[in-house]
Amino acid sequence: MIIDAAFSRELALRLLQINAVVLRPRDPFVWSSGWNSPIYCDNRLTLLYPELRQKMAGKLADFIEKTYPDVSVITGTATAGIPHAAWVADRLNLPMAYVRSKAKAYGMGNQIEGGVRKGQATVVIEDLISTAGSVSSVIEALQFVKADVQGVCTIFTYNFDVADRKMNELNTPVYSLTDYNTLIDVALENNFIKEADVELLSDWRKDPDIWPKKPSV
Repeated sequence: MIIDAAFSRELALRLLQINAVVLRPRDPFVWSSGWNSPIYCDNRLTLLYPELRQKMAGKLADFIEKTYPDVSVITGTATAGIPHAAWVADRLNLPMAYVRSKAKAYGMGNQIEGGVRKGQATVVIEDLISTAGSVSSVIEALQFVKADVQGVCTIFTYNFDVADRKMNELNTPVYSLTDYNTLIDVALENNFIKEADVELLSDWRKDPDIWPKKPSV
């Protein structure tokens, strides 16, 4: 679910302008999963732009304050969600924690840093959701210690069905500042892609694991 429709379009354009999102439907990237992808998203580049990151943090903080008034700690995903969680927690004057994908193999062996207590209400801040594997492991770690995970807020989501299924299984709603569908619409409107590219980009989102489909013989 998009947090703010107007800001979603504004943010999509800024991500394209700063190359945090690059679209190459006819010269795809290869993800670590082995998927061919017409898009590469690196939201860490937003850290270079104070005005943009402040606006993003403000939108997230305002939404959390209105939607989850009982939240008592903001939790970031390691590593990319940490700075955004810190800025949101600072705006809300709330404690902050972060969660690794797995426990450390040294020291105290912590997976959750900063601490989230049993029954404590938290919202997770993520920078990007693709298949939801990373954020799912964070939610499961928090639920294991009996934290009350009320929702997830992310900068960007690809709108994959597999991610929706995982989050539904965890009974955790996801809210996004912008998403793949908005991005493609904004990219076309601002000449980052051509009309002929839209079908390719739409096909990838529907079947990313087998894209591009080879012609039948």
